[in-house]
Amino acid sequence: MCGLAGIFHAAKSEVDAGLLRRMTTALSHRGPDGDGFHTEPGIGLGHRRLAVIDIAGGHQPMFNEDGAVVVVFNGEIYNHADLRPELEAAGHVFQSRSDTEIILHAWEEWGVACLARFSGMFAIALWDRRRGQLLLARDHLGKKPLYYGYRPDGGLVFASELVALAAVPDLSRRIDAAAVDDFFALGYIPDPASIFEGIRKLPAAHYLLLDRTDGARPAPRRYWSLGRETLAIGAPEAEAALLGHLDRAVATRLVADVPLGAFLSGGIDSSGVVARAAMMRPTPLDTFTIGFPGADDERPFAALMAERYHTNHHTDATEIDYIAAARDQARMFGEPFGDHSSVPTRDVCALARRHVTVALSGDGGDEVLGGYRRYRFHVLAEAVRRLLPAPLRRHALAPLARAYPKLDRAPRWLRAKHTLTEISLDSALGYYRTVTKTQAAQRRALLSPGLRARLDGHDPGARILALMAEDEDAAPLAQAQYVDINTYLPGDILVKVDRASMAVSLEARAPLLDRAFVEWGFALPPALKLRRGSGKDILKRTLAPYVPGEILYRRKQGFAMPLAAQFRAGAPRLHARLMGEAMLDSGLFQPEALTRLVREHESGRFDHSTVLWLLLVFEGFLAHEAGLADNAATSLAAEGRG
Repeated sequence: MCGLAGIFHAAKSEVDAGLLRRMTTALSHRGPDGDGFHTEPGIGLGHRRLAVIDIAGGHQPMFNEDGAVVVVFNGEIYNHADLRPELEAAGHVFQSRSDTEIILHAWEEWGVACLARFSGMFAIALWDRRRGQLLLARDHLGKKPLYYGYRPDGGLVFASELVALAAVPDLSRRIDAAAVDDFFALGYIPDPASIFEGIRKLPAAHYLLLDRTDGARPAPRRYWSLGRETLAIGAPEAEAALLGHLDRAVATRLVADVPLGAFLSGGIDSSGVVARAAMMRPTPLDTFTIGFPGADDERPFAALMAERYHTNHHTDATEIDYIAAARDQARMFGEPFGDHSSVPTRDVCALARRHVTVALSGDGGDEVLGGYRRYRFHVLAEAVRRLLPAPLRRHALAPLARAYPKLDRAPRWLRAKHTLTEISLDSALGYYRTVTKTQAAQRRALLSPGLRARLDGHDPGARILALMAEDEDAAPLAQAQYVDINTYLPGDILVKVDRASMAVSLEARAPLLDRAFVEWGFALPPALKLRRGSGKDILKRTLAPYVPGEILYRRKQGFAMPLAAQFRAGAPRLHARLMGEAMLDSGLFQPEALTRLVREHESGRFDHSTVLWLLLVFEGFLAHEAGLADNAATSLAAEGRG
C-alpha cells in the first residue's frame, strides 16, 4: 500500500521537482518505507512506499526494460501470479516478483484493456513516452483513491489524497456549493466531486487517458460495471460456490512478506473472514477488536471467535469525545466526511499496526449479500407501493405523513412519519430518503441564502434516481444494492477504511470485495440473500459450521458510540464550536439555525445528533483550511525574507 503524486504538462516544459517532492512528502503516512521520483520534460511522478510484497525488488517508480514506460501504483494486484505466465508467453521478461511490474507489461500487451483484467485494489499513474500518453486509473470498486485537478496553465496535478494537492499553490480551493449540499444530504461527498470546485475524484472503475499530442482535457471513461443478470442457482449449490469464492478471495489476500492479521468485530462478515483465514494459516492469526464499554460492546462476541480459532487476540476499549474528534476528520480525509464510525475505525487500525502491517477486513458483505436493514425495509415498502395506486399514495399517504408528528424519542413502532413518507414516494425517491442524513427542508433552513443561490437546482438524490433508472425492471433488492455499490460503498465505506488505515500506515484488505465474489454475489437471486426478514441468509447458512449461532443471528449493530447523550451533555462546547469564527466567517450557514438545533437537541425533545455531528465535522474542515492558509502565508513570508 502506497501513496502517489504527479504533475503533467502537455507541453514539454520542466516539472517543478520541489513541488513534486512536497506533494509526495505530504503522503508519507501512506508509505513510511521510502520514496521515489521520476521527472522528465512534461511529467513528474512521486511515490511513497509501504513495502508488503517483494520488499527488495518492488521499489517505485518502476520502469519497463527500455525505460520508456514508468508507473507509480497504490494497492495490490491479487491475480498478478495468474497473469504473469500469459505475459511471459507473449515475450515479456520480468525482473522482480512485484505485482507492480505486471502493470507495465500488461499495459504494453493490452493497453487500456489491461484494467479490466486486473483483480485487486489500485490507483495507477503510468507514463508511456513512446505513445506520449499518461494513464490514470482506479480499481473496479473504488478501494484506492485518486484526486486530480487542472492548474491555470493547463497542467494536471494528481495524488492519492487531498493533502498532497494542498501543496499546489495555484490550484483552486473554492468550496463547491453542490458538494456542501451532498455532504449534508449523504454524509459524504460522492464521486466525482470533491469539496473543492477545482479538484475532482476519479470515479471507481474509470480511467483518464491524457495525450500529449492534443493537450485536451478528456472526460473519465468507465472500463467495467456490474452485470444485471440474475443467476439460476439453488441454495445448496450457492452455499458450495460461496465457500469456494470466499476461500479463493481470502487465500490471495494472505500473501504478504510482512506480518498479517485481521480485524474481528464480532459480526458475521469479519468472523467469516477470520474463520477461513485461520484455517488456512500454519501459525495463529493475529486478530484485533475495539470495544465500547456498555451494552453495545462487541468484544465478548469477538472473543468467541478468537477462542474457537486460537488466534492471537488483541483488544482495546475506547471512550470517544466526538466533539473533539470532529476536528480530526479534516486532517484524515482532507474534506468533510461524516461517518462517525471512522473515529473508532482509526483506533482499531492503530491497534493492529502495533502488531502487523496488513489486516483483513469484513467490509463489503452488507452491500454484496443484502445485509443492511434498509434493504429489508425497501423491499417491504416496494411491495406496499405495488399494492397501492400512485394517486392514492400521493393524495392520501403523503398528507398523512406530513400531519404525523415527528417522535424522535418514542418507541420504534410509533415512529411512522418516515415510513409513511417513504411509501408515499416512488421507489427511487423512497430509497433516497432512507439513506439521507438531512432532508431538503432541513438543509434549506440550515444553509445560507447565498449558498442556496449557488446550488442552481442541484439535487443530491438525482444520482440515485439515475442509477435505479438504469434497470427499472430489476428486483427492489438488486436496485438498492446497485445504488449502494455505486455510491455508498466507494463514497463512504471504502473512503473510511482507506484513510483510517493509511493514517497509521496499515494496509487493509477486503476479501468480500474481491471482484469475482462481488460479481457472483450481486447476481444471486434475492431470495437467497433476503429471507424471512433476515439479510445475508446465504452467508449465514454457509458459515453455520464455522461461526457460532449467537454471532450469525444476533441483531446487527453499528461500529460507533451513540452521539445523542454526549451532545446533550456537551451542548455549551458544541454551541461554541458552531458559533465560532470558522463557521460565521464562512457565510455558508444561518447562525440562528445553528443555535436552534443545539438548543432543541439540548432540551431532549428532539434528536439532532446526526446533523450536529455533520456541522461539527464541517466546522473542523473550515478550521483546517484556515490553518493551511495561515501556514502557506507564513511560508511565503519566510521565502520573501530569504
